[in-house]
Amino acid sequence: MSETLILEFLSQNLVFLLAAFLLFLVVFKGVQIVPQSEQFVVERFGRLRSVLGPGINFIVPFLDIVRHKISILERQLPNASQDAITKDNVLVQVETSVFYRITNPEKTVYRIRDVDAAIATTVAGIVRAEIGKMDLDDVQANRAQLINTIQSSVEQAVDDWGIEVTRAEILDVNLDQATRDAMLQQLNAERARRAQVTEAEGQKRAVELAADAELYAAEQSAKARRIEADAEAYATGVVARAIADNGLEAAQYQVALKQVESLNTLGSGPSSQTVIVPAQALEAFGNAFNMLRGKS
Repeated sequence: MSETLILEFLSQNLVFLLAAFLLFLVVFKGVQIVPQSEQFVVERFGRLRSVLGPGINFIVPFLDIVRHKISILERQLPNASQDAITKDNVLVQVETSVFYRITNPEKTVYRIRDVDAAIATTVAGIVRAEIGKMDLDDVQANRAQLINTIQSSVEQAVDDWGIEVTRAEILDVNLDQATRDAMLQQLNAERARRAQVTEAEGQKRAVELAADAELYAAEQSAKARRIEADAEAYATGVVARAIADNGLEAAQYQVALKQVESLNTLGSGPSSQTVIVPAQALEAFGNAFNMLRGKS
């Protein structure tokens, strides 16, 4: 009974059911919801019709077909390593990494087949060309400048493919073992040279300090001798004034006093057990005491 009712219902409403199904199919084919991270390339009879952006888009059902769904997220190429020869004929192995994103899907779809391979080949050629213009020391010292040059050159090369190169990196620059050994020898030689220069500068500084010390000692000795000479001159002046004021007796008194002081110094020495005094010295000693009595 139920099957008979179903068949009768279908036979009576077949037109409406077909119309509803056709309407659903038209809506399903005509409405396209594009994710935020993608763009759809639409063709009509095999030709580019439009590029659908994120959100709800409407196309002509059965005439327009979404042929390509392109991700516009930033992508990273697998790390690539290529050999290059520097300007000073040194073989290096450069490891690079490139980040890019698709900005014009219609160019990417219809102008290039394998995007990753094409970019990798372009980067390898540009890296070899740029490193060939530089010496090895410049490659090591100016890596940031080299990266900027490579990125700029790659951007110009892939511009026709609707691609934007967001970043290019040189991860490492490797040398062969022979070049490494030669650079190590050069580094050791440079270190030895610096050590010799430092030692020579130290010796030079020591000589300069020693010379300064000797000069300072000579200056101080000269000052001491000058002070002694000034003192002696002052004493001589005092004696001269005393002789001028008191006559010959003052001179004899000074001579006798010096003789007595000399005998006292000779007798007070720690190693002196016996002192032999000449007769003239004893006479001078007596004269000195007589003059001292007279002065007192």
